[in-house]
Amino acid sequence: MGKTFPVIDLTATGKNILRLRKARGLSVADVQRFFGFEAPQAIYKWQKGQCLPSVDNLFALGCLLEVPLDELLVRAEPRLRSLPQEESCGSPFFGPFPYSLPFRFSSSSGDSVRSCL
Repeated sequence: MGKTFPVIDLTATGKNILRLRKARGLSVADVQRFFGFEAPQAIYKWQKGQCLPSVDNLFALGCLLEVPLDELLVRAEPRLRSLPQEESCGSPFFGPFPYSLPFRFSSSSGDSVRSCL
């Protein structure tokens, strides 16, 4: 197979979102109004790399910042990790599945993080 499974670096992606927002001259309040959020907490969480926007909000954020999605997201350096036995999925016909389900995003510290808003 030879290819590694791509993983998003949440911390670097958050810093990238912050950088792109500032480069466009937008405040957090501007982004909050664009999304119609009552409070800015989700945006701060995105920028801190605590979580990622939902797919719909990620797409809208790319449109707002005038960048394609692949310029918003930062790929993590590939790391090999072994899965505990209870996490691995397998098939008697095809052998072990190479990663656990459901898929997770990980921060640069290796923590699993979920999507928010």
